[in-house]
Amino acid sequence: MDHLVDGWPYAAVFALFFASGMARSHLTYWAGRGLRHGGGRSRLAGHLDRPVVARAEGVVRRLGAPVVTLSFLTVGLQTAVNAAAGSLRMPMSRYLPATVVGSLAWAALYTTVGFAVARAWVDGLAWPWAVGGLAAVALLVATSLAVGSRLRRRPAAV
Repeated sequence: MDHLVDGWPYAAVFALFFASGMARSHLTYWAGRGLRHGGGRSRLAGHLDRPVVARAEGVVRRLGAPVVTLSFLTVGLQTAVNAAAGSLRMPMSRYLPATVVGSLAWAALYTTVGFAVARAWVDGLAWPWAVGGLAAVALLVATSLAVGSRLRRRPAAV
């Protein structure tokens, strides 16, 4: 079992994260491409008209594939950028290398940080901090959802 580092299967988890990053990004790319060019009659096509996707399209149009790579290091923008790349029909010769590098970076980040958190949790070092952190994240998500819901229900300012 020399693929295990101190009893943890880093390579397997890294490979899983890399594969999931590739699968998610390419599914989103093809969904964006299909919805923009041919699925316009679908209710789902309306998601491409959201402001975040419109902004992502502008950035992808200006800066290209590096934006796709960097989006893997963000929270909340990755889906919009990949959908924008698809809706703009970014050539696969540019998109594929960008997603490979981005997925490698994403897998490295989540494997290292994820394993550090998991190791601290298992070793009992961060148990109170982990519960407090999870509670803080849950509170932040609940607050964000509540505020977002209120903002969507408010009439638009003229």
